[in-house]
Amino acid sequence: MAIFKKMSPGRFIVLGFAAVILLGSLLLVLPFTSNHEVKVSFIDALFTSTSAVCVTGLATVDTRDSFNVLGRIVVALLIQVGGLGFASVGVGFFLLARKKVSFKDRLVIKEALNLGSVKGIVKLVKSVLLITLSFELVGVILSFIVFSKDYPPLTALGISMFHAVSSFNNAGFDVLGGFKGLVPYVDNVLLNLTTCGLIIFGGLGFFVIKEIIHKHSFKKFSLHTKIVLTMTAALLITGTLLIKLTEDVSWLGAFFFSTSARTAGFATYAVGSFTNAGLFVIIILMFIGASPGSTGGGIKTTTAFTLFRSAYSIATNKHCCAFKRRIPHEVVTKAFIITFLALSLICVDTFLISIIEPEYSFIQVLFEVVSAFGTVGLSTGITTELSSLSKLILILTMFIGRLGPLTIATIWSFKAMPNVTYSEETLTIG
Repeated sequence: MAIFKKMSPGRFIVLGFAAVILLGSLLLVLPFTSNHEVKVSFIDALFTSTSAVCVTGLATVDTRDSFNVLGRIVVALLIQVGGLGFASVGVGFFLLARKKVSFKDRLVIKEALNLGSVKGIVKLVKSVLLITLSFELVGVILSFIVFSKDYPPLTALGISMFHAVSSFNNAGFDVLGGFKGLVPYVDNVLLNLTTCGLIIFGGLGFFVIKEIIHKHSFKKFSLHTKIVLTMTAALLITGTLLIKLTEDVSWLGAFFFSTSARTAGFATYAVGSFTNAGLFVIIILMFIGASPGSTGGGIKTTTAFTLFRSAYSIATNKHCCAFKRRIPHEVVTKAFIITFLALSLICVDTFLISIIEPEYSFIQVLFEVVSAFGTVGLSTGITTELSSLSKLILILTMFIGRLGPLTIATIWSFKAMPNVTYSEETLTIG
């Protein structure tokens, strides 16, 4: 126990996620979680567990066809723990048991949610749990209206609960069977908009949702919230227009993919039939991902915004500012480092899998790797055919994609550059 007390919060988070993934793998490989006459190998169980905890959605075996009700409950719980963070879930149990949350636990939560301080951390965790349950409950009700038309009430309820958890946590898993995803519901407006709503709010970040609830006015929002909302809207609109331009899909389908591509991974059309231009648009959206402190992955919207603004400031010889606030130099530096490390990881993994799996095109392999790093889950259809070594590479990529930016942000230290300019306001990165 002494070794855990001396461990840094970042390292504790990494080991905690690894332990949850291993536990999930052991449960999913056991016969009592699989369907009758279905044998799930350990590598597939490990891949599924990693994908669930890292809220990715990539799958080597179909969730409904391979796992029974108990197995699907395990997957749903892994998604919930992965989305909230095992530290937040742990504190939730402490609160239910009316036990005091230690300072060490508060530090872990601070690192997990990318917060600036431990002030008000317990109150924030309560809000996170309440927000999550509220959104998921609404998602269950709206999804049930759709699924109850095609399934018996009890089955429809189970699918709706799983779908709500998977959507809000940006996981992208479905339990409809046959790897068909949400293709049968491509024209169902209610399910499409419900899923998009859950994905968007899950990807905003709990801090942003809390500010929206309490402050109401855009002018009163912090710099972080303003940037998150602005980038989210810009990416949704741009993504919708580009996907509609490059693919033969409806406007609803284009909006759904623009939303889902930024870390959720649900699909209402077969991604394998998309053009290279369409796949490239989705790759960019997957790489940027969701926002800090959310259930999504990618380099994050604030990182991308900081890169754009810093490039503009360098080109125009101005300070890097946004909404009449100057973005600190150390934040800009972190944004560039996180992006560089992300690109490096993607390049190395794409190169390795291209060597191991020469039968697949470059765009297919790149798409798969970016999907894993961005914890998205969209696939051109090659995931199930990959070798064990390629699966292990993607497992590591999903793990780094979910935790890498958080751990990187706690490792690097920079000195601020003093300047006379706008008053500064901190910005969460990664």
